[in-house]
Amino acid sequence: MDNRGNLREFLIGRRARITPEQAKLPAWGGNRRVAGLRREEVAMLAGVSVDYYIKLERGIIGAVSEGVLNAVARALQFTPAERDHLFHLAGVTATIRPGGTRSTPYVARPAVRRVIDAIVDAPAFVTTQTGDVLAANALGRATYSPLYDGEETATPNTARFLFLNPRAREFFPEWEDNAADAVASLRAHQGRNPHDERVSHLIDDLNRDSKEFRTLWRAHDVRYHDTGYKRLHHPVVGDLTLTYEVLELPADPGQSLVVYGAEPGSPTADALRLLASWTAEHTHADTHD
Repeated sequence: MDNRGNLREFLIGRRARITPEQAKLPAWGGNRRVAGLRREEVAMLAGVSVDYYIKLERGIIGAVSEGVLNAVARALQFTPAERDHLFHLAGVTATIRPGGTRSTPYVARPAVRRVIDAIVDAPAFVTTQTGDVLAANALGRATYSPLYDGEETATPNTARFLFLNPRAREFFPEWEDNAADAVASLRAHQGRNPHDERVSHLIDDLNRDSKEFRTLWRAHDVRYHDTGYKRLHHPVVGDLTLTYEVLELPADPGQSLVVYGAEPGSPTADALRLLASWTAEHTHADTHD
């Protein structure tokens, strides 16, 4: 689907999500034929003509101002990620995050690798917006060991693991939430970079091979994931509840440094120390074989 079709499906889906009550509109008439808001209601809330909004929703309008897009975003109560996605789909580049239109380098620079290798007491990774793990420190590889087991490539992809590897549901106890987040990230990246062949191939593969992915993809959800927590069930040390921070790498557009941590004194902190010790012992043994 091209950006015109994505814009149409995105706006229709978001319009169906907002009720008249949420938009502080009277629920005119008892028998509404559409879920959520009508097109004319969105047009009224955004301060544009109904014909103009219909053309925008159909993706057939030529030029559109930032003011109109902002008004539509407010009318449909968009999150910041959804607002940015609307701008990308509509072809307005003024508010795209820096680096959003440049291709993503798919190799982590040696200097960045040295940074994550210097982090010895926390899992750290270099990732792309499409879920490719370009580099990981020793504790990161140990923490995400199921992601690397049996991988024929040195660059595993978390979305492929989530949807195509049966072990993912055991490794991610909150699989449904993690899967939805992964799809929302892919959808946002595709909106920013519609001609990225790597993400197109990835989406095609997942649409072909995963029913769950197809269902989530049709929802047109977009989100940013800059901070939060993740629950894992590790095959060696058991359950982990990890916080994470995502730091963009300005010199490498599309890449981010992701660092995990644990609350001091928590069972997860103890498990990470055990895993770090176990990893160090195995690394030492391997180097002396």
